[in-house]
Amino acid sequence: MATDPAAMLDAEFGSFPGLIAAWGAYRGDAPALFDGTTELSWREVADRVERIAARLQADGLERGQSVAILGTTSVNYALVYLAAIRSGGCAAPLTTSASPEQLAGMAADSGAMHLFIDRAKLTELGDFKLPITNQVVLDEDLDSFMAPEGAKAAPFDPAEKDPFNIIYSSGTTGIPKGIVHSHGMRWRQMTFRAALNYGADSRTICSTPLYSNTTMAVFLPTMYSGGCASLMGKFDVQKWLERASAEKCTHTMLVPVQYRRLMQFDRFDDYDLSAMRMKYCTSAPFPADLKAEVLARMPGGLIEIYGMTEGGVACIFPIHEHPDKLHTVGQPAPGHSLKVLDEAGNEVPPGTPGELVGKSPTMMLGYKNQPEKTREGYWIDPADGSVWQRMGDVGRVDEDGFVELVGRTKDVIISGGFNIFPIDLEGELAKDERVAEAAVVGVPSEKWGETPVGFVVLQPGVEETALEDIRAAANAHLGKTQRVAELYAIDEMPRSHIGKLLKTELRQLVPVQPR
Repeated sequence: MATDPAAMLDAEFGSFPGLIAAWGAYRGDAPALFDGTTELSWREVADRVERIAARLQADGLERGQSVAILGTTSVNYALVYLAAIRSGGCAAPLTTSASPEQLAGMAADSGAMHLFIDRAKLTELGDFKLPITNQVVLDEDLDSFMAPEGAKAAPFDPAEKDPFNIIYSSGTTGIPKGIVHSHGMRWRQMTFRAALNYGADSRTICSTPLYSNTTMAVFLPTMYSGGCASLMGKFDVQKWLERASAEKCTHTMLVPVQYRRLMQFDRFDDYDLSAMRMKYCTSAPFPADLKAEVLARMPGGLIEIYGMTEGGVACIFPIHEHPDKLHTVGQPAPGHSLKVLDEAGNEVPPGTPGELVGKSPTMMLGYKNQPEKTREGYWIDPADGSVWQRMGDVGRVDEDGFVELVGRTKDVIISGGFNIFPIDLEGELAKDERVAEAAVVGVPSEKWGETPVGFVVLQPGVEETALEDIRAAANAHLGKTQRVAELYAIDEMPRSHIGKLLKTELRQLVPVQPR
């Protein structure tokens, strides 16, 4: 009988492809991948991963070379992702929401010799050609692409610095940067999470795209631990509830806007989610009131993960254990370090806001083909020369070591020489019962240099005539330098594919120069 691969997770470093093969032998007919239509057992996954990897190698794929994938999340998408890594290559999932020009830039940057693309995306692109000639249609040609049944790929023994995957950043302009993760980083990151909260009986419903690191935070630990990943091509509240209930899912990753939509669904309480053991949230600010509602209404624990795709510090916040700290993102994970710096690069005392920098064993290898951008993202400690990742956030640490985010460094508003943190203003606007959501951005002002402008989604039935009263009520509780200059109502907040608020788009909505 095959040995239980769970013991392999205790190693300081090991082979993820080796784990997939081991789980295939040990779990056999147990489910491994499901996308609502196709279900594969662990034995079938291990076999198909070998066959795809063997064909990639036969085509001349070099060690560390990228394999590009573009399309909607599916079982076949997941198989190619795993096979890219098994072959000794590097998985390079491309962002489906990107423009054709951005996709062409990512494809060229990746250096891939293969592009696996689904029919829907191919049709959407039409006559636009991506610069990879060897293309395989994921939902039509994957079976014929594979090496024959029983084929095995040549052995691949990963080194710690071998590239594992490239995640392209969700930039709204220009070509997104390719964030390269190593086998060593992924092993340390995912075996820790797998051993902590997963097992072979885990069934994780994944409703964010496989090209996002958000999804990797639950997909990879599930596969590392021999569980089953239940994949959704697109998030839909009712379908998510139906599948999570019917499949007795034990784990999930949702971004804040998805949790909000679940909580607002009028039949949410009709579904049995009692099998849910652990829920995760990342990628965007998770409001304290929403955390409290999720804790009260959804079974199982709730963990918020704060961090960057690039690495640096990660905060792991078991929210169910600290209901008095809902305004924070928790504490740095074991082995992770955090500093809070002033503008001169000096550490500030607890409770004082400053730029967050972090370091850990889970740092990216760098941005692909962009060494200057990689260096720009680092802060070098003058005391010892150690390399820290700039987190892009302003935050403060309380006396218990819990981290509270104040805002993005690029979103800090400098008005009349004073630093204004949008989160403080957004909090005041959101307190008004007429407001469903609030966001504040800084825009140019002749008088102040920059000034805060607010946007709100009003509750149903509230008229725009209430805006001035809402603004005045919030300003009454803010300092003189913080006050919101103008307030606009919009139907919906602009968000990225994983729920991040797009403040660049909000700034473009300001119709006139504020007072």
